Amino acid sequence: MKRREFIGMIGASAAWPCIAWAQQQPTLGVLSSSALADWVTAALRKGLEEGGYVEGRNLVIDARWGNGSNQRLNRYAVELVSSMPKVLVTQAGQAIFAVRRTKPEIPIVFGLSGDPVEAGLVASFAHPGGYFTGVSFLSLELVGKRMELLKETIVTLKRVAVLANPAHPGEKSEQRETRAAAKALGLDVEYFPASPGPAYDSVLPEVVKSRSQALFVFPDAGVIGNSEKIAAFSVKNRIPAMSGWAKFAERGNLMTYGPILNESYRRLATYVDKILRGAKPMNLPVELPKKFELVINLKTAKQIGLIIPPNILARADRVIR
Repeated sequence: MKRREFIGMIGASAAWPCIAWAQQQPTLGVLSSSALADWVTAALRKGLEEGGYVEGRNLVIDARWGNGSNQRLNRYAVELVSSMPKVLVTQAGQAIFAVRRTKPEIPIVFGLSGDPVEAGLVASFAHPGGYFTGVSFLSLELVGKRMELLKETIVTLKRVAVLANPAHPGEKSEQRETRAAAKALGLDVEYFPASPGPAYDSVLPEVVKSRSQALFVFPDAGVIGNSEKIAAFSVKNRIPAMSGWAKFAERGNLMTYGPILNESYRRLATYVDKILRGAKPMNLPVELPKKFELVINLKTAKQIGLIIPPNILARADRVIR
């Protein structure tokens, strides 16, 4: 055998494990539509790393987000599903529904602020029954707790404006729970439907006309995208705003009580791991959040002239000063 042929055989045999690994390597698609995309993907990556998956070593990640463009989002959904990743992770309703419209036949893991049953993604929380599963942040038991915290914080509270996206799956359930909680506390509520985007500009002035003393905002990705606009309105009109995700308070609103989203998105990595090991989405129950936090923006409270009672401050998991 010639020396050149021998070296060529050695080189080829050394490359075989790399070629085999590349063919077997798990491929993960990620699609998001909201401003949460960057930190959501970071939380997911952290969970994957904790499970032994390292991008570039035993995992390929194709992450894309629409950045406010539905046309771009729909195109990415088609491209990602067509590429046949072993798992596709989706975040925020628009991205999830863009993927669903492609009629995928690959495992889809979602992080959804609404009700996946009402949205038609799964048959039930316990038995999804199709290609979709994941985590829902719709914790209806927290709705009453938020209203109680708002009442304890604003002792003179009598009237509350409720701001929500009518197209959000689970909105009707949240509205029902909100009205029941308000009634139990002797509070009047007025509902203001608002879709994400320009609708806020016309709805928020109506809140002022209603003479509401506080703003109770149902959490979803659209709310986070408009949280700074809501905060500016809140401070200008001295109407404290309450919602369910920490980003809402971090971006200038008074307070939030709800799931720790970073933890929930890390949990999605568990689904990815199980599916890569052979589990079917139809057999993986949809989870609800397990960890919650109360976040108070003390700087905002001072700006609107509100003194937070000491017992509420003592219960806060985080205080923004």
